[in-house]
Amino acid sequence: MRQFLFPRRPMSRGVLLFIHALLQLGLLAAAALWLLPRSPWLTAVEWNQVWPSLAVGAGLWMAAALTLRLLVELCLLPYHLGPREGFAPGDMVTRSFERRPAVHDAQAAWTSEARSIEIEPSVLGSARVTRPADPLRPQGGI
Repeated sequence: MRQFLFPRRPMSRGVLLFIHALLQLGLLAAAALWLLPRSPWLTAVEWNQVWPSLAVGAGLWMAAALTLRLLVELCLLPYHLGPREGFAPGDMVTRSFERRPAVHDAQAAWTSEARSIEIEPSVLGSARVTRPADPLRPQGGI
């Protein structure tokens, strides 16, 4: 899944958008070349006779254009997810290396029953703040 969402060398954004524009224009031209000869503007038929085939043709063209758009958005997914925080391929943590489920020691396994944890004073450590905070002052001229 990681290779699918973040391929090593995705096509550049400009190439993807150029191919998308060409394919959309090709779909539009194909739909126009199929619909115009069947329309009442170029033939001697009435609208009530040809509207079902024209509606099906227009619906198929819209479905094909939408499918093409979704496919291009899927190809552009690395560009949408790449810069977002937390979506980089190395950000996913799948398991803990210290306490993994295959450990056979009852004290080190995290899949055993719950047990209390002793809080020692040495665990807390010393505070890093050495001086008290400054008091808040009102801001602005009000």
